[in-house]
Amino acid sequence: MKLFYAPTSPFARKVRVAAHELQLGDRIDLVLVNPWSDAELRSLNPLAKVPTLVLEDGQVLFESALICEYLDHLAAGGLYPAPGEARWSALLRQGIADGVNAAAGRLFADEHRPSNERSSSVMQRQAAAIEAGLDRLERDAGALSGALADIGAISVACALGYLDFRWPDRAWRSGRSGLARWFDVASQRPSMIATQHHAR
Repeated sequence: MKLFYAPTSPFARKVRVAAHELQLGDRIDLVLVNPWSDAELRSLNPLAKVPTLVLEDGQVLFESALICEYLDHLAAGGLYPAPGEARWSALLRQGIADGVNAAAGRLFADEHRPSNERSSSVMQRQAAAIEAGLDRLERDAGALSGALADIGAISVACALGYLDFRWPDRAWRSGRSGLARWFDVASQRPSMIATQHHAR
């Protein structure tokens, strides 16, 4: 399989962490791309986004949630609890974390536009979404046991890692001691260390 990724993408990192946790890393070739300009990526994925996974039979999957679920299926399970409260909680945490990532990506992009092209209302909305999402995750931090035990935990770890990468001087940990303590442990997993963000 081939995974098209960018080292700055938290969504691509989520897939890479999941693959590592599922012990599938040796079955995936990583293809580093620039999503803004790579013609091959556009030919595979009409959205020209990472992550994009090309299967051994040539089928193409994209969107991190789908790819993670496919990898879990390939590994005969492990990251998705059986249907019931634990599964819905894990998927909800994935949804919150993915929303934080999306808002953070938009906010970071806006902050780097010329000042006359920025929208203060849009930036405030994205910042508010990040803060509210983190507050909700802090409220449920006690459920994040076992480091990266499920897809929700992996998603949360990647979201927090992305915030540290983009804004190392901003104090998302302030007032969120439960989440911070959990992340201190989760960030030491080999899967997190091996997939750390870096600029192109």
